Amino acid sequence: MATSSTIEWTESTWNPLVGCTKVSPGCKHCYAERMSARLRAMALQAQEQGESAGRKNYYRSVVKANGRWSNTIEIIEEALTDPLRWRNPRTIFVNSMSDLFHQGTPVDFIQRVFEVMETASWHIFQILTKRPERARELADLLPWPSNVWIGTSVENENLLSRIKPLLEIPASIRFLSLEPLLGPLNSLDLAGINWAIVGGESGPQARPMKPEWVREIRDKAVSSNVPFFFKQWGGKNKKATGRTLDGRTWDEMPNLSHLTHG
Repeated sequence: MATSSTIEWTESTWNPLVGCTKVSPGCKHCYAERMSARLRAMALQAQEQGESAGRKNYYRSVVKANGRWSNTIEIIEEALTDPLRWRNPRTIFVNSMSDLFHQGTPVDFIQRVFEVMETASWHIFQILTKRPERARELADLLPWPSNVWIGTSVENENLLSRIKPLLEIPASIRFLSLEPLLGPLNSLDLAGINWAIVGGESGPQARPMKPEWVREIRDKAVSSNVPFFFKQWGGKNKKATGRTLDGRTWDEMPNLSHLTHG
């Protein structure tokens, strides 16, 4: 079953893995945690009504009754081959409800995920991790076909260190998700980066993002010829605040001329 996404920079999500552990300030108001808590509640309700909850059952263990991560993951075996059944090419965000390189993910499972992505060469797979160090450690054990992109999240100046291991991964496209942007990134260097996404935090407890932080990154991207994508201003009502920056939307994407289809 294809899962359409409302995330502006992708088309679909694929979750053969669910559950996570918070590792940095950007995780504080994690949308995946909130969504997982809702799916857990739906699974419990289905059980009470004698109905099948399907894949929602996997969320019962990864989120506690208080709605917080239990710091465990669940592998959804039946989801592993989903992209092979999606015949129309699309961009796919890998594990929007987890992190493929979570410390609890077995290496052999990560390898199986990569095998599927390599086989499904008609799609583009976008892996986003807050654990680029582990991705770098495992990089030599994985194929890196041209349709597999990898990015890391950088929320503030203190996390710019995540970029170095990202640059050591032999992916055709390396990107940055500067979201939720929680402070200025004065020392940001976009050398070796193929795409920069910026966004403010959304939701009821959203922390503010200053326009000057966004403009500084935009200007660096433009001067470095790095495609720039402005996702949202965020806030309690992200639809109301919109995603226009200085009178226009920024929806730039990486150059896809490198892709080879099998």
